[in-house]
Amino acid sequence: MRFALLGSTGSIGTQTLEICRRQQENLFPVILSANGNWKLLAKQINEFEPEFAVLADESHRVDFISAVTSKKTNLLFGNESLNTVITETSIDLLLNALVGFAGFLPTYTALSNDIDVALANKESLVVGGELLNEIKTEARLIPVDSEHSAIYQCLLGEEETGIEKLILTASGGPFRTWSIEDMSNITVEDALNHPNWSMGSKITIDSATMMNKGLEVIEAKWLFDIPLEKIETVIHPQSIIHSMVQFIDGSTKAQLGVPDMMVPIQFALSDPNRWESDFERMDWTKAQSLTFEPVDEEKFPCLTLARKSAQEGGIAPAVLNAANEVAVERFLNEEVSYISIANIVEECLQSIESESTLDLESLLEADKKARTLAGNI
Repeated sequence: MRFALLGSTGSIGTQTLEICRRQQENLFPVILSANGNWKLLAKQINEFEPEFAVLADESHRVDFISAVTSKKTNLLFGNESLNTVITETSIDLLLNALVGFAGFLPTYTALSNDIDVALANKESLVVGGELLNEIKTEARLIPVDSEHSAIYQCLLGEEETGIEKLILTASGGPFRTWSIEDMSNITVEDALNHPNWSMGSKITIDSATMMNKGLEVIEAKWLFDIPLEKIETVIHPQSIIHSMVQFIDGSTKAQLGVPDMMVPIQFALSDPNRWESDFERMDWTKAQSLTFEPVDEEKFPCLTLARKSAQEGGIAPAVLNAANEVAVERFLNEEVSYISIANIVEECLQSIESESTLDLESLLEADKKARTLAGNI
């Protein structure tokens, strides 16, 4: 299968290329892209020799060109090159592993051109799920996130009318057992210390605030075309059950596995088939516990804010997402405190009025306004 991999130097991207090494007879990455990690992108190009590679940040253009030894790869620069290369290259699938709102336009472009999308960029659906759902092509949207992949797998062969609710599981992150008082002193190092998963810094902070789970609720709403009131979140500290579906007859299906993104990534690439792998397995002969508890939304207000933005609709989820991206970046730069992340997002949601119509222009404008405001609060 010929596919494009956007965000090839990030956590999902590097794991995808590891799968390519193991599935050389099945996978051919013909487009690779990265934002600023030009050294790693150059190494990937030299190994996989894709037809095209896009480096969004041009500040190391000369060094990057010098580091690329492959003569088979056309080098392009700037985010605007992504949409062009997607439409002008013959690919079967786009794996979108970009971080943030930057991933929306490539998703929109691919689906509009009848290209399947394996989506690891949840912001595409959070910000523009309504617009993506209006695209009338045969292209499939296949989830890569472990939670949505779990639900997707649980729903295979099931009728939509049989669904009672979707249950998204959350590890609870590093602060599940902390008191509200203790959370006022959280450091960047504390927040980056996730107990179960190894991810990029932005997603790790989102997991710590549980904004990640809020974004996943919005994503699930659009991905599975289901009302918000039928989407539930629950803390599952072991991260073995990746998510569940409860049906109208009282039955519940769950997808289980070790906390490893390799399985959902490969499944998104192989769907509707399953490829054999040597990924780590659960040892069910060993005694272990699977525990659950409700989410304390007083401790994790970002989850509440995400639900409220989804209920309001329009540009509100775009404002939520943009404000959160800026607030997280400011926290990582130690400009604001951990608890300020939710405060900044809430103030942006309250200050930016919703638009009566939703289109690409209004989304881009909302994103810009929210980023400016979140940067100044």
